[in-house]
Amino acid sequence: MQEAVRGAGRALLHLVVGAAVAVVSYLFVALVLFTAILTLLVVGAGVLPETVLLLRRVASFERRRVGEWTGRRIPEAYVRLEGPLRERVRQALGDPGTWRDLRWLVAHFAYGLLLLYAGLLVFCVGAVVDGLWCGVLRRPALVLPVVSRLADVDAAWSRALLGPAPGARELAARVTELTESRAGAVAAHGAELRRIERDLHDGAQARLVALSMRIGLARRAYDKDPDAARRLLDDAQDQAEEALAELRHVVRGIHPPILTDRGLVGAVRALAAGSGLDVAVRDDGVEAGGRAPAAVEAAAYFVVAEAVTNAAKHSGGPRAEVRLARTERGLTVRVADEGRGGADESGGSGLLGMRRRVAALDGNVRLSSPVGGPTVIEVELPCVW
Repeated sequence: MQEAVRGAGRALLHLVVGAAVAVVSYLFVALVLFTAILTLLVVGAGVLPETVLLLRRVASFERRRVGEWTGRRIPEAYVRLEGPLRERVRQALGDPGTWRDLRWLVAHFAYGLLLLYAGLLVFCVGAVVDGLWCGVLRRPALVLPVVSRLADVDAAWSRALLGPAPGARELAARVTELTESRAGAVAAHGAELRRIERDLHDGAQARLVALSMRIGLARRAYDKDPDAARRLLDDAQDQAEEALAELRHVVRGIHPPILTDRGLVGAVRALAAGSGLDVAVRDDGVEAGGRAPAAVEAAAYFVVAEAVTNAAKHSGGPRAEVRLARTERGLTVRVADEGRGGADESGGSGLLGMRRRVAALDGNVRLSSPVGGPTVIEVELPCVW
């Protein structure tokens, strides 16, 4: 009996707090109506975003209250109100969360008080009936547990009204995924810029400085020793050719010129021919139709380059296959080798960089590499043909 009374008391307290929130809801409905009138009159449009923020606080309190009772948190999904006043008003009115909170506000004013009245009645009746039932017959309580069920009903209705709209959870997960992929793409872009800077600083820039010095020495030596000046100019020409080679190497790392000249299929075939493996390249409609955007082609090329390089270095297999396929949604790249498998993304930055490059284009990467092989990398890159 004592346990039943404690449970009913806890449930009744939950209903009392809910009724208090219902009273606040009644006052808030008046505030909402006042805000709506001011907004229609334009002069009070600045009040609307602040009223919506206050409404969110009240709804958040109810979500916490329900979460504490049920043990399951109700997720929030709101549009951030930021920018100039006109933009914040538009965001507040266009946010589905605003109308969801208003719907709960009106409904809770009714059922919050109603459930409290029912809970008080059941508690009073249960204290008498269950007191005799449990005290005389030594039976479990029958009426007092109904108070807990009323509290469950209150929590269930609030959860139904304040829960995210259908698809909102998937949308929030998608936003989180895109945020993470954008952060990864920014990090990869920063690393790529630093690599290009190092290549230019340590390679082409150093050779151009040496070239300038040799030309200066040749100019000073021309009148006194023409032969020495000629040798210096020959060295300067060699330095110029080496600097050009360094610059071509850097340019290939940004966007391979062979992609522009031969297209994706031709560039991949040239890459396969120089890989040291027996690489078969299959084209499923990529070369026959229009070309994919340059960023998609570059991503696909670097994916194949990384995968084929890894196969040549680590797989131990003699053959590999590259398949390029045109799909309705974009471009699919599949690279498979006959090696030993066991590829580990944490073992190096190549596969991680591949994932970041693909994620920046909203694509996805699937890796299958069981011990014993084979290793298969499938990449989907969305694009419009």
